Amino acid sequence: MDNQLLTTTQAVDPVFLFIFAACLLLLIGITAAMVWFVIRYHRSRAPEPTSQAEGSLWLEIAWTALPTLLVLAMFYYGWSGYLTLRSVPPGALPITAVGRMWSWSFQYQNGKTSAKLYVPVGKPIQVNVESRDVLHGFYIPAFRIKRDAVPGMKNHVWFVATRPGSYDIFCSQYCGTSHSGMISTVEAIPADKFAAWLNEGPKGAPHPGLALLEKHGCLGCHSVDGSQKVGPTLKGVFGSKVPVTRGGKPSVVLADEAYLRESILAPTAAVVEGFPPIMPVTADLSEADLKVIVDYLKGLK
Repeated sequence: MDNQLLTTTQAVDPVFLFIFAACLLLLIGITAAMVWFVIRYHRSRAPEPTSQAEGSLWLEIAWTALPTLLVLAMFYYGWSGYLTLRSVPPGALPITAVGRMWSWSFQYQNGKTSAKLYVPVGKPIQVNVESRDVLHGFYIPAFRIKRDAVPGMKNHVWFVATRPGSYDIFCSQYCGTSHSGMISTVEAIPADKFAAWLNEGPKGAPHPGLALLEKHGCLGCHSVDGSQKVGPTLKGVFGSKVPVTRGGKPSVVLADEAYLRESILAPTAAVVEGFPPIMPVTADLSEADLKVIVDYLKGLK
């Protein structure tokens, strides 16, 4: 990494510390002055006024000029930090972050997708933020970045992971029932390991149906290993008898291929008992992708 490169953390932290220090100094100064005046000019000590001064020009100038300079200094440092956050360094690696209820998926230039954001250590990363349904917020506290994912609008953020490690990604905007579970991570790894992961061949690739479930955010609410999430598990669903509510009336249906297709294309038509009717419609799912997903679910025994 270029030693002259200013990271987002280096852009934000000094501004925060400056404003915090200024506010702390003002708090201590004003509180100390208030206590001193209360004690010094208590009625028992000074029952009558001891000064006849009507005002002080220099005092008026001081308490007007000093706060003005302080506010201008805060603006200058804040604006400089903002320009750094919005100016993507040359050569940054572009990655697209797609938010949907309630998961993140990340798409790389070679077409690879993942549920975690894998990045090389020491290289600037430009994350192009998109939303497939409602308003989300792409938020990585470790790198001091947050940007809204707005349907129909393209936004971006950038950051540099200076050390290997795992860093949390949250959704900062309330986006529905499972908002709190919309969590992923940045996996910062050495550049050589990242290149090997990015160019990993089909040998390490998951089943196409699993990859599609991951791509469309289905695994944010459904598991494929039997564990419970906000939605019913997909493991063993094919061929089972599922208690559902259809048209306001409870019934039991056989989870055949027609049921699986209906559950994906019209998720509120037959809602599994015990689960809320919150699954959104996946509008960008093609017929070919739907068939691959259904075939994969049929094999999840």
